[in-house]
Amino acid sequence: MIAPDMGWWPDLLAELRNPAALWQLGTIAICLLAGALLARVLRAWTNANETNLRVMRMGVKSFGRVLSPLLALVLMAVARPILAQWHHVNIVRLAIPLVASFALIRLVFYMLRRVFARHGNVGSFLLAFEKVFALLVWLGVALYITGVWPDVLAYLEQTAIPVGRYKTSLLTILQGLISVGATLVLALWAGALLEERLMQVDAIHSSLRTVLSRTVRASLILIAILVSLSLVGIDLTVLSVFGGALGVGLGLGLQKIVSSYVSGFVILLERSMAVGDMVAVDKYYGRVTQINTRYTVLRGLDGIETVIPNEMLVAGAVQNYSLSDRRIRVATQVTVGYETDIEALLPVLSETMLKMNRVLADPPPVATLTRFGADGLELEIGLWISDPENGRGNLLSDMNREIWRTLQERCISVPYPQRELRIANGRSLIGEPMPQTGT
Repeated sequence: MIAPDMGWWPDLLAELRNPAALWQLGTIAICLLAGALLARVLRAWTNANETNLRVMRMGVKSFGRVLSPLLALVLMAVARPILAQWHHVNIVRLAIPLVASFALIRLVFYMLRRVFARHGNVGSFLLAFEKVFALLVWLGVALYITGVWPDVLAYLEQTAIPVGRYKTSLLTILQGLISVGATLVLALWAGALLEERLMQVDAIHSSLRTVLSRTVRASLILIAILVSLSLVGIDLTVLSVFGGALGVGLGLGLQKIVSSYVSGFVILLERSMAVGDMVAVDKYYGRVTQINTRYTVLRGLDGIETVIPNEMLVAGAVQNYSLSDRRIRVATQVTVGYETDIEALLPVLSETMLKMNRVLADPPPVATLTRFGADGLELEIGLWISDPENGRGNLLSDMNREIWRTLQERCISVPYPQRELRIANGRSLIGEPMPQTGT
């Protein structure tokens, strides 16, 4: 679009007084209404074909707020030359940049929230940035409509800022910042879109999906940086110096960080751990909630989250309770008196455990006689569960309560430790003389 000059306004004001302006106003209203209706029809159609159009549905559903002004803008661009054959179109000419700026604002908001607020948590910084961006866009539209935009561009191009031994115009700096920001946002948005799509592919293991999404995002960011630097005019050969400095830095002080990053990709590629697994690392036990490239987050059964460097997961021993089978065994011990009928008690304890919640029937609970203790017969009652993420503390408490209730019903004693000390010939059991007391 060519920026209008100041002589464009008298023609616009004259057209507003002309009854023929109703044709232009009606055309603008029809385009806006048709854009909203087409966007709604397209969303309804994609939702109806959810199974066959999963990728398109995902894009249109979240793109709905942007789709309506974009469709209206396309309809106005098509209607403008048709209407120009019979009437002046200065009003439509004015409406097109307004609708285009509105579509641009919504498009940028959509992309930013898809990147930085995918889970609905919009931060205050993002809201402030959106307000500033919208203000700048509307300011640019106002300058364009009033015809001041070419003068602003000329001023920015003539204003030079010293950068080292060179001078760069303010317009070039602004163009560079806009190109870098635009390419990075596009790369992050494309990475987020591909990540959501990969996470829905059930045929691929979750760890491999995570590796692919992280690799794609990193590649897109790298390409975006290189493209933006090329657009600004920076020679990419200067990056060789930065690469050499980065290599020295990695060799001197970043071994741990790089090791954690490499370990993160190793964990994801070899599939030794996945989100949702119950693992024990060193003194930490909990459910894996995140596997990032540098660290892994464990959420304990008490709600405390632990951030563990991935290097620790690769270099040390890790107990994974749900690597190949989510079933784990839970056992408790009890001691009964020697007079107890073990043959009758063991089956009863096994059947009692089977009636509890969370207990699997296959393999069934088993009660066994483990050893002949100093105070009585030591029994072990073990059972299997398939939900280790729900914890074992409450289950052990329920097991012990059921065992105690069963023993009480059958009048079976649970002996406690007793010791006898015999004294002979004035000496203790260990052979030392007893202390004498006199009067």
